[in-house]
Amino acid sequence: MNSTDQFARYSRQVFIEEVGIQGQRAIMNARVLVIGVGGLGSIVLPYLAAAGVGNLTVVDFDKVEWHNLNRQIIHQESSVGKPKVDSASYFLQKLNSFIKIETIEERLDILNVEKIIQSYDIIVDCSDNFETRYLVNDTCVALCKTLVYGSIFAFEGQVAVFNYQGSKHLRDIFPEPPDPDMVPNCDKNGVLGPLPGVIGSMMAMLTLQIIVGMNIPVNEIMLFDLRKWNYTKLLF
Repeated sequence: MNSTDQFARYSRQVFIEEVGIQGQRAIMNARVLVIGVGGLGSIVLPYLAAAGVGNLTVVDFDKVEWHNLNRQIIHQESSVGKPKVDSASYFLQKLNSFIKIETIEERLDILNVEKIIQSYDIIVDCSDNFETRYLVNDTCVALCKTLVYGSIFAFEGQVAVFNYQGSKHLRDIFPEPPDPDMVPNCDKNGVLGPLPGVIGSMMAMLTLQIIVGMNIPVNEIMLFDLRKWNYTKLLF
């Protein structure tokens, strides 16, 4: 794609004063790792790909199931039974064939997490369990990586940016993960499809704002209750 085509494709971003040509170049040179291709990852990934993030990697070990399709809109009926990373890669390449998409079909654990995370500029955590969230958070702290964090449940969601330019991280607000038996989850309690659309879009926006060097909120976590349309910001 030549420079004229690139400008035409990304012109509506370039026209934004805070982005401009330099910001678009930063987006095209960025290396972003998205962890999880579920409800949140299905929203984050298309927006980052459409914006032109030049090096986009997705890690997930799961396969597409029928119950995923009410919210994980990156997957199609024909994807059921296939690895989520393959389904996501196919969608993203169709969306933007000029960016580099890499997939890692592995479960993150203490043995591989540092090797996987270390070469990326920004980590976007779209995982669905506290074990992974804390593992990713602690690794980002150890490697000085910026972490964009999100979680969802039923009608509720959370968004935060951790470990950005010396800012606080997950353990500064929640020092220890909760008891897994006491934590509600989407498998047991459900989730309405547009919720990850809202939270995932905010995560994608924060990621792009970080890449282009905009000021973003730190040392706070944003809580959303879309049942009652309440929004709370907790400083920590």
